[in-house]
Amino acid sequence: MDISKVIASELGIRTAQAEAVIKLMDEGNTIPFIARYRKEAHGGLNDETLRNLEERLTYLRNLQERKEAVLKSIEEQDKLTPELKKAIEDAMTLVAVEDLYRPYKQKRRTRATVAKEKGLEGLANIIYLQMTDKPIEEEARAFLSEEKEVRTTEEAIQGAMEILAETLSDHAQYRTWIREVTWKEGVLTSTAKDPETTSVYEMYYDFQEPVAKMAGYRILAVNRGEKEKILTVKVQAPEEKIIRYLEKQWIVKDNPYTTPILQAVCQDSYHRLIEDSIERDIRNTMTEHAENGAIEIFGQNLTQLLMQPPITGQVVLGWDPAFRTGCKLAVVDATGKVLDTTVIYPTAPQNKVAEAKKVLREWIKKYGITLISLGNGTASRESEQVIVELLKEMKQSVQYVIVNEAGASVYSASKLATEEFPQFDVGQRSAASIARRLQDPLAELVKIDPKSIGVGQYQHDMNQKKLGNVLSAVVEDCVNRVGVDLNTASVSLLEYVSGISKTLAKNIVAYREAHGKFRNRTELLRVEKLGPKAYEQCAGFMRIRGGDNPLDGTSVHPESYGAAEKLLAKLGYKLADIASGGLIGLSLAAKDIQGLSRDLNIGEMTLKDIVKELEKPARDPRDEMQKPILRSDVMEMEDLKEGMVLKGTVRNITDFGAFVDIGVHQDGLVHISQMSHGFVKHPLEVVHVGDIVDVAILNVDLEKKRIQLTMKL
Repeated sequence: MDISKVIASELGIRTAQAEAVIKLMDEGNTIPFIARYRKEAHGGLNDETLRNLEERLTYLRNLQERKEAVLKSIEEQDKLTPELKKAIEDAMTLVAVEDLYRPYKQKRRTRATVAKEKGLEGLANIIYLQMTDKPIEEEARAFLSEEKEVRTTEEAIQGAMEILAETLSDHAQYRTWIREVTWKEGVLTSTAKDPETTSVYEMYYDFQEPVAKMAGYRILAVNRGEKEKILTVKVQAPEEKIIRYLEKQWIVKDNPYTTPILQAVCQDSYHRLIEDSIERDIRNTMTEHAENGAIEIFGQNLTQLLMQPPITGQVVLGWDPAFRTGCKLAVVDATGKVLDTTVIYPTAPQNKVAEAKKVLREWIKKYGITLISLGNGTASRESEQVIVELLKEMKQSVQYVIVNEAGASVYSASKLATEEFPQFDVGQRSAASIARRLQDPLAELVKIDPKSIGVGQYQHDMNQKKLGNVLSAVVEDCVNRVGVDLNTASVSLLEYVSGISKTLAKNIVAYREAHGKFRNRTELLRVEKLGPKAYEQCAGFMRIRGGDNPLDGTSVHPESYGAAEKLLAKLGYKLADIASGGLIGLSLAAKDIQGLSRDLNIGEMTLKDIVKELEKPARDPRDEMQKPILRSDVMEMEDLKEGMVLKGTVRNITDFGAFVDIGVHQDGLVHISQMSHGFVKHPLEVVHVGDIVDVAILNVDLEKKRIQLTMKL
């Protein structure tokens, strides 16, 4: 199997591109580095394609290893034929390889094994060949043996049938056909173990849907209901069609003596040895498809959350709401430094609203607070009422925004938070995190396990290793797309930089603390254990503002400094012009990219990137995203009326729709059918987490606290 050709065909790219990326990966280069600084080698493939390529490469290499192990095992048994070898080599999935290996795999002791030990293979062959002109009972007499405990013809025939049933069940081609027809025509059913019990799974109490058409979120829902022992789930295969197929494969002669026996063998083999196994395969495949879809949504949602634009230059009050234990506050200056913390009790059971407002007024005046970042957890609604009342009473211009606080409590109880804020309790740390995640969402959210941020569906039900790998890749891509300030970045942020491990991240911070600010990128080579390869991978993503070389503040890689300097000189500019912003017209001056590329001996794609970066050094891609809605007033659910049009922020996306914060604490649902006048296959075609959208109220259910919205205005 030519892995490069297979991958190229699957991803719709050229074989040369696949070969180039595989070579770069095998040399130890990271995806962000390959995507940003090796565009000429692979023809400008994006991060997503490169990640998909990496995943398929891993799978196909594991498949190749398994094939080699299987071929070796069968060869050692002296049973490897040229046809079998070709079938195994041509197999494109692990399931197909295992199907072919099944007859040769070491089995535990089965009924067929026992029958073979009793010498009944000969009788099984007579039945299978269908050429006898005698009743099988007569043929069976020759196989009776007191010594082997085959005392009756019935026992002999039964043993022969056991052998035949196992042989049939081990046939790879039959299993493949049954699996495919079950996938195409099978129906998944779910029923309640106790129909009288109320639960969130009631819609699945008497449910059925074709296997091939079942939506991913439904699959994950019934899986969870089954795991919680509320539902009984079954795949109903087209049984009659399957039995007829097996009979057609095996019954090739119209023999009145063997036909009834072979019909019984087909029934027994399918029901006893094949059916459950195929159902497991189908359920596993369904789950895998559903998980992959959910993980993809989770990844895209997380990308949008991490790439939300930072709100800079403001003193922010972080507010972690609660009832009994009080609301924890932390005021953070424009650089993210915590200036003060306290606890107030404006919510039940204390209800000390006046006292809380007094503290807030003093803090707003003392620290110049311009923005309040309110967590959306328990008591958020009640806290919001207090904030709005206060803002109406005050002359100062202060706004507030409700922030998704998912993961804040996980972070605040972590070892990292303890090291960062040893003098604070978990509530104070949480409040500081809520403030900082508004100032720089990416820098703050990287401190939290991506799985705890919670922008997806059923994340706890899926393959945690795969979910963790995908989400870590998302964080890595986001961090490297934005770049990091080498002189301020935390260990948490640095460890996601291309080529930087957790150990190297700690060593960079330790070096910075011991020697002061980095003055240039090459100084990284003095960091303990950071060698030339790690430097090559990370240098372009590290930024040094106000350092020795203005190019260190850009995403231009040090390997291209010579070309960048020659480009500037050729077009009449100086290095100093980078920092002063004097290169705005560079793209016009460098319009002959082809000629310049030849003169500077550098690839056209790399040259275009250099020009773009020098025009806007260290540009932040997050600036292109929509900024959060800052509020100064609040509405109640009771204020909502059908037809009312509001602005809202997309908080979460699932297969069936998007949840939108419209400023009433309870997020509303825009069902997929209400997203556009045209057909929408998936909500991500229309919206992303963090998007600001116009919505109209369709329905408000105060009792169930549900709001139905539409984007079809």
